[in-house]
Amino acid sequence: MKYVLGIDLGTSGTKTVLFDQTGVAVASSTVEYPLYQPHNGWAEQEPRDWWNAAVSTIRTVLEKSGVNKEDVVSLGISGQMHGLVMLDEKGEVLRPSIIWCDQRTQEECDDIHRIVGKERLIEITANPALTGFTLSKVLWVRKHQPEIYAKCRHILLPKDYVRYMLTGDFATEVSDASGMQMLDVPNRCWSDELLEKLDIDKSMLAKVYESCEVTGHVSAEAAALTGLSDQTLVVGGAGDNAAAAVGTGVVEDGKAFTTIGTSGVVFAHTDSLAIDPKGRVHTFCCAVPGAWHVMGVTQAAGLSLKWFRDTFCDAEKQAAQQMDIDPYDLMNKEAALSPIGANKLLYAPYLMGERTPHLDADCRGMFFGLSAMHTRRDLLRAVMEGVTYSLRDCLGVLSEMGVAPETMLACGGGGKSPLWRQMLADVFQMPVATTVNTEGPALGVAILAGVGAGLYASVPEACRAMIHQNPAQTPIADNIPAYEKVYGVFTQLYAANREVFKALAKM
Repeated sequence: MKYVLGIDLGTSGTKTVLFDQTGVAVASSTVEYPLYQPHNGWAEQEPRDWWNAAVSTIRTVLEKSGVNKEDVVSLGISGQMHGLVMLDEKGEVLRPSIIWCDQRTQEECDDIHRIVGKERLIEITANPALTGFTLSKVLWVRKHQPEIYAKCRHILLPKDYVRYMLTGDFATEVSDASGMQMLDVPNRCWSDELLEKLDIDKSMLAKVYESCEVTGHVSAEAAALTGLSDQTLVVGGAGDNAAAAVGTGVVEDGKAFTTIGTSGVVFAHTDSLAIDPKGRVHTFCCAVPGAWHVMGVTQAAGLSLKWFRDTFCDAEKQAAQQMDIDPYDLMNKEAALSPIGANKLLYAPYLMGERTPHLDADCRGMFFGLSAMHTRRDLLRAVMEGVTYSLRDCLGVLSEMGVAPETMLACGGGGKSPLWRQMLADVFQMPVATTVNTEGPALGVAILAGVGAGLYASVPEACRAMIHQNPAQTPIADNIPAYEKVYGVFTQLYAANREVFKALAKM
């Protein structure tokens, strides 16, 4: 039996899973690390934390599984997208990574639109300039920390930093590179035009591969640290959402998934390039060679519920610890006791600004309609519903583009909740299922690793062999009009407060 390794470098932690070639998870390990917010709207992490977590989790899964290291033929890495890692000529990290949810770069985004032209930028990169993307972060460092920029010789994404530490190779792949905003997305290569206009040295960017291509192998030094063989191949891997698509089998037209992780995503595969001229959703190269995906993003999906848990749910956390269960299980039970609409209470999940459909770094979260009758269970349900409505906004934009999936898969931490999945089914008005294996991105990059190692001929073939689906939750007919009424009010919240958000940002 041959084995493949999937490493999922997330925002809250890194999870490594060892799979056999049929897709069965043999062993897994997770290590968490901190997020730093030195100023309002900023978000940074230490790349060394990611590497230490990768080393620790790889060693743990190999020890737990008892698998011979020579039988682990290949590995893939999934990663939080858009983060900026800057290395000097010796490969040393120059500053903490500015990660995907950081919102400091609006001025740089304005500069990009002015220099390149918004329409031309969308033609090249399939997206407008956004604060979350890597390009604006590069320009921010150049403007505000020129002494660091002057020392920079390599620009990497989070997962590609871990790849570099594993292999010594400077490499990336098309799905994650698409989110840097320096890739010519239609042609799947770096844009010389864009780099020239913005005066960015192309030599700082890594070589671009397809997601299932082999980019190198584990170095002797990394093998000694992790317990892997120095013959283990490393494939391109994928950005977290592209990896989740492979891990749920969304690799063919007509299929889509919704992730409720730290951020929330509605993601659909397309064999034909489709770009929203308004830039409300993202079009990226997907992990299937020659294909793309369209995705809408809610910045603070699971983050909204985590924030509520950490701020207001000490009682649930303590009770869960005594009962040896997940606090979210108790929170779900509480939320289920509140009716649809949470007794006329709405929540806007804009804790970190918003991407789809508003493209507004200044908007912020809110509870709307609070009264003395509301209890914690109402607030909990309002948070879950607000995230669901925001994801419905994403689905609506995809539909306008002619991308209209018939079924939906749910993944991420929020996708484990039957209550949240039923909300999705009722609000999306379509069946929502899960996969038997819930490893998502880790399984996705392990599948890519299997293709790269020659265990399977193609990504779709590998998915058919390694992924199995649970029965879907179907919409409850009586719930649909109730949710529609609340969603109609939700869609008015942003427009009614847009100017207030701007005034708040200037305080």
